[in-house]
Amino acid sequence: MKRVAFKMKLMPGCAVAYKERHAQLWPQMQAELKKAGIRNYSIFLDEETNTLFAYQEVLAADSSQDLGKRSEIVQQWWDYMADIMETYSDNSPVSTVLSEVFYLE
Repeated sequence: MKRVAFKMKLMPGCAVAYKERHAQLWPQMQAELKKAGIRNYSIFLDEETNTLFAYQEVLAADSSQDLGKRSEIVQQWWDYMADIMETYSDNSPVSTVLSEVFYLE
């Protein structure tokens, strides 16, 4: 299993909307993540900088950020979230993969 961490950025003033949307995560989006082998997925928010920190464990080679290349539901989710996050022209979130520097099991 691969551990993946990345950061993303919210638009100012969008923390409440972000939390509400994830509290009502579409069942088909949740199923798509699980089908792709993504487990133990957490997202944390630094409210001072609007930076999101995401962590997930991945059974396959791809993380959730790679799913949009082949998943219509992920592309729809990105479209839904584009008004409150920094995104690329295809509405995928601007994200930076983080390098693991320490691990304690």
